[in-house]
Amino acid sequence: MLTVNGLGLQYGKRILFDEVNLKFTRGNCYGVIGANGAGKSTFLKILSGEIAPNRGGIEIEPGNRMAVLKQNHFEYEEEQVLDTVIMGHKEMYDIMVRKNAIYMDPEASEEDGLLAAELENQFGEMGGWNAESDAAELLSNLGVTEDLHYRQMKDLSGAEKVKVLLAQALFSNPDILLLDEPTNDLDAETVTWLADFLADFKNLVIVVSHDRYFLDMVCTHIVDIDFKRIKVFTGNYSFWYESSQLMAQQLANKNKKVEQKRKEMMEFIQRFSANASKSKQATARKKALDKLNLEDIQPSSRKYPYIHFKMEREPGDQILRVENLSLRNTDGQLLFSNVSFTMNRGDKIALIGRDATALTALFNVLAGKIAPDSGEIEFGQTITSGYLPNENDEYFSGQGDIDLINWLRQYSENPDEQFIRSFLGRMLFSGEEVQKKASVLSGGEKVRCMLSKVMLAHPNFILMDEPTNHLDLESITALNNAMRDFEGNMIFTSHDHKLTETVANRIVEVTPSGVIDSLMDYDDYLRSDKIKAQREVLHGTAGVA
Repeated sequence: MLTVNGLGLQYGKRILFDEVNLKFTRGNCYGVIGANGAGKSTFLKILSGEIAPNRGGIEIEPGNRMAVLKQNHFEYEEEQVLDTVIMGHKEMYDIMVRKNAIYMDPEASEEDGLLAAELENQFGEMGGWNAESDAAELLSNLGVTEDLHYRQMKDLSGAEKVKVLLAQALFSNPDILLLDEPTNDLDAETVTWLADFLADFKNLVIVVSHDRYFLDMVCTHIVDIDFKRIKVFTGNYSFWYESSQLMAQQLANKNKKVEQKRKEMMEFIQRFSANASKSKQATARKKALDKLNLEDIQPSSRKYPYIHFKMEREPGDQILRVENLSLRNTDGQLLFSNVSFTMNRGDKIALIGRDATALTALFNVLAGKIAPDSGEIEFGQTITSGYLPNENDEYFSGQGDIDLINWLRQYSENPDEQFIRSFLGRMLFSGEEVQKKASVLSGGEKVRCMLSKVMLAHPNFILMDEPTNHLDLESITALNNAMRDFEGNMIFTSHDHKLTETVANRIVEVTPSGVIDSLMDYDDYLRSDKIKAQREVLHGTAGVA
């Protein structure tokens, strides 16, 4: 359906990838992964024709129609929402515009009338008569309410625009679907709907995403950009990650016999193949895994930061009591009220809610950065805390020309340069990178620095507001493991479904009028009819962000 032949791309002396030969087939979903800067989005742009490679080319089966999720959220500002969705089928939309222009022309000739009739036939054959209803159904499924369907795009919020552009890409069943970070700004309910939609999608999907849960739900194959090559591996992201880690361990253990290594890999594949039976794409994935050649698996060259939260002292029995917190923003809008809960030893609470601004405000209240309008916060006397905020510019701006070594030294009891260099090295700042100015760091580098600051504090209680923002898959995986293994208490919020599911033992949903507090894991919470009923009382409708 889509073939890549001898593809090569480089900028100056920097080679992104070379001699890439791949074949993408109908009925499969391919998840594209790679370290930051490896060229994931660039690869999708080459496939879509937006960027021309230096060498090689792309062949698409004749008659196949491609749809692409666009990242320019302001491209259609003056367009009506429904029209923007229908634009996903360009040929159909162009015909619709041409025939409507004839009908609206009072001076249209008889020849124009005949052309309009011909266009009507073409429009009908493409399914045009159902275009508006199909577009409206897609929008509603994605959570864009009917009152917005005839509004202009410029009147929508950023998250609503993302959903409209996603509906545009999904519209009219394209043969090839290219999605670049489709889950960005989507709530959990919409992500689940999209995953189910793609799991049932019969054509070809190629997707770039940092959402491991989403990749696991939809992918039959992983496309890994590594070693300046692009290779396709059978299975979802978790299979690729765990098999790559296992292969790396086997290569490191040179004394282990080849047959023993092969036996371990076969047992691993069989276990994953059995687990695939729980997936909507189980049949295709299990067949592919059964045919898997062990030689196709190889360790990744990518590095994972060393993240480990170690408590300096054990917490006592009194952790945290929150009583009737409320807060309004500067415009007087109520962000939250009646927020009350008592934290028990060992609790790891995931805060969730529709309003990310309200959640960030609550984190700042808990961290003592701002005062609530009412209510009390009481920490136990043994509690020492660390805080990873969503916005961290205040920690890096106004620092002058301070380099990373001296930036981190501010937060370390051990000022020795070798100790600081070693610590930064484990967080993937090596060699001359430790001389980088703190003021010019990327978003992901700043988060790794903030995680280093938290680790050096050795807290027994950690607050984290969207800690995976700006991080690549490797850093997200390392952070997930560290949060899961942390023996202290934690309150966090994250759009990363897998992180929330594997770390939290308690969910607290924050609304303007109160909280829903439940001792259950995230997946059970999302599926619970009892929770949905409580949410309807507080919200008026179902769904969580």
